[in-house]
Amino acid sequence: MTLTEQTIQQTARAAAEKFFNERLGGKDRLMCGFAWVNVTPKHKGNTKLGKAERVELRNMGFELDWTGKEFQMWNPSKMNVQNVDTLYEGALAAAALLKEHGYQAHAGSRLD
Repeated sequence: MTLTEQTIQQTARAAAEKFFNERLGGKDRLMCGFAWVNVTPKHKGNTKLGKAERVELRNMGFELDWTGKEFQMWNPSKMNVQNVDTLYEGALAAAALLKEHGYQAHAGSRLD
């Protein structure tokens, strides 16, 4: 099964909503911040496999990050909240899904 941007977002959204409702009582409170998921490509970008891999990542909604070495999706849950823990929970779920499908993925976050 090929992952789509929609599948990643649905998985992240479900995890973020669960955290938001169960741990925060449905109220956007506590620390504000950002969360994202990064994927490290397996192949060099100038090879045939690398070029195909990068097209695949872009089709899933990822963009090249500031380092130029990894691909990143900010707020994969697309939840409109400021609580960093909620957003990070969604990013963790997205990273776990990507790992299940063989991608080298990890979640990140920072306070605002």
